[in-house]
Amino acid sequence: MKNSGEYTEVMSRKSEILKKAVGLDYEGFESGAIAFDYEALMGSVPYDLKQIQQIQGETGVGNTPVFELRNLTELARSYAPAGKGARILLKDEAANPSGSFKARRAALSVYQAKKSGFKGVIAATSGNYGAAVASQAAMRGLDCIVVQECYDSHGVGQPEIIEKARKCEAYGAEVLQLSVGPELFFVFLKLLEETGFFNASLYTPYAVAGIESLGYELMVQTRERYGRGPDAVVVTNAGGGNLTGTARGIAGAASDSLPRIVAASVDLRGLNMASDGDFNRKSFTTGHTGFGIPFSVFPDRSDVPRSAARPLRYLDRYVTVKQGEVFFMTEALARLEGLERGPAGNTSLAAAFALAQEMDREQIILVQETEYTGAGKHVQPQLAFARQEGIHVYLGDPAEEVPGESIVLPETPGLIRAREIDVEELKKSYIRHGIDFARQRGGGDLKSLSEKDVEFLMQETRGDRSWVENYLHDFLEEG
Repeated sequence: MKNSGEYTEVMSRKSEILKKAVGLDYEGFESGAIAFDYEALMGSVPYDLKQIQQIQGETGVGNTPVFELRNLTELARSYAPAGKGARILLKDEAANPSGSFKARRAALSVYQAKKSGFKGVIAATSGNYGAAVASQAAMRGLDCIVVQECYDSHGVGQPEIIEKARKCEAYGAEVLQLSVGPELFFVFLKLLEETGFFNASLYTPYAVAGIESLGYELMVQTRERYGRGPDAVVVTNAGGGNLTGTARGIAGAASDSLPRIVAASVDLRGLNMASDGDFNRKSFTTGHTGFGIPFSVFPDRSDVPRSAARPLRYLDRYVTVKQGEVFFMTEALARLEGLERGPAGNTSLAAAFALAQEMDREQIILVQETEYTGAGKHVQPQLAFARQEGIHVYLGDPAEEVPGESIVLPETPGLIRAREIDVEELKKSYIRHGIDFARQRGGGDLKSLSEKDVEFLMQETRGDRSWVENYLHDFLEEG
């Protein structure tokens, strides 16, 4: 930082700044060394689902269509064992005003900002959410600032992020483009303090509650067309809010059995998302393991004191796909189904294509969202940029792909795979991070936890008491 003293001073006021900018007293939800009342936090949103849908409808958000991907379904069946190959459906969130499901998050956040008397909103994001906030702010008559990590230290910008900056500016937002590193959060906090604007964070209860309408809709639409809900819903996972809100909405709509919730991320393991050297060696700015894994095991790393995005509470399975597989499915969706979308939403499509081949033909697997595409987001600009950065791009077996070194486009669709992440290990990691977090907040040696803490960990990990207590005992004895 240019002024380390100012940086330290601003960061020391972080809790105070965030509390004022969100309008929530997070301390009121704390209930233990680790625990907080998550349902009370979500209940702080003063709108039920019907009201949320009404608020979103005022700005044209929601009621997006569901498509049956007949040609991709037949392609998957041609590689599946006999009797396998589930029907693949797709919820087309690109139909929202700003071109992604994040319009749902932004609609409720911006509405709340307006209702609470804020003059403007600020979002720290390099993704579609910035465009969504800018779009909704324009509709509600609020000022908007979007802060992005866009460049490496050589001033080289990722084409997808630059594309999204142009979209934010088209809606009238002021966009601050920064280089990768700790500067982003510092500038974000400083702007919140100086402007008095609302923190339109991805991780407030408003942002997550806004996605519940998506989960509700996809259940209702599938039932209306097929007489029952989907058997599996695949969600592209980054910070966890997409999965959390969708799963909560699905549960609210369920009158029959709940579908399995499958998280899907692009495999970028081995790359450090905060590293200047790795920043431009990836072709995906969201929906990848660099966000999906850290935010699953430590949700409270976000820009609010307690994140409303808690994916481990809701997911049944977590898989990864390769960059080359997602690029392939992006092209396949356009050429076989006439839908030009992507890239991030096609992460879940690539996973669904592989998973459909494991499922029975009469079953339904639903891809939960799409996103708009544009000049910097297309496959060809992304691959050209990758080559420029020294990434080897070739046809072959995606299993050979090494993040930061290669992108392998599958020679045949039969090479597309969904690779398992051990969810139990994620849950153990979550508990370890929770204990470290509590220690940092003055929790002492934590040799024993309260009943509320144990119950909270059971809810967070969907583990039974014996599993949680046994793992806690072993971990605390070791540590």
